[in-house]
Amino acid sequence: MIFLPSHQQPSSGNEPKVKICCISSREEARMAIEFGASAIGLVGHMPSGPGIISDELITEISCNTPTHIATFLLTSETDAEAIIAHQRKVLTNTIQIVDSLRSGTYKEIRQALPGIKLVQVIHVRDDQSLDDALEVAPLVDYILLDSGNPNLAVKELGGTGRTHNWATSRRIVESVGKPVFLAGGLRPDNVRAAVEAVEPYGIDLCSGVRTNGKLDPFKLEKFFEAVFA
Repeated sequence: MIFLPSHQQPSSGNEPKVKICCISSREEARMAIEFGASAIGLVGHMPSGPGIISDELITEISCNTPTHIATFLLTSETDAEAIIAHQRKVLTNTIQIVDSLRSGTYKEIRQALPGIKLVQVIHVRDDQSLDDALEVAPLVDYILLDSGNPNLAVKELGGTGRTHNWATSRRIVESVGKPVFLAGGLRPDNVRAAVEAVEPYGIDLCSGVRTNGKLDPFKLEKFFEAVFA
């Protein structure tokens, strides 16, 4: 079954990019793209959170997605060599590092994987988040702001469904000099306010367009209508 949006998106070029995360099948990837997503998120092993799929399924989806669509591997690996190995296994064109890099360097990853985009997640919890973003921004292609907490006994590294302080996110957008994605608790009923408050390069969501864990075409349509209102 093919789902098509019932509205026309404007073409001014000022609207945020949309990444639909927690994609669990080729059918969900196709649905997200047909509604207007320019990126999809494929969740590898995580200590917690929704959307986790096998590396084999990530590979299948990434290799059957149109090349103009960004395929994000969400990896919880914190070692550069392990991140490199993970991407080589699943063949996405983008790596989303959801935790801090503990060993190795971003330079090593870039040298090993030329042409692969790097995205570092910053979990916005307090003013320290701005300093963290400023430190890492020169080393990556994008920053992604989320609402997790990597300091818990069981780390929260995304997919919490919670919003965070958008004023802090706005300060990060204005300061880092790199494109910034905004994630964390976005839904059809709050995404327009989030976009106006933060003015991110892109927006990213998982649970906000799902029903019982499945991508919901009705919620997708309402979401894109709100984004491009």
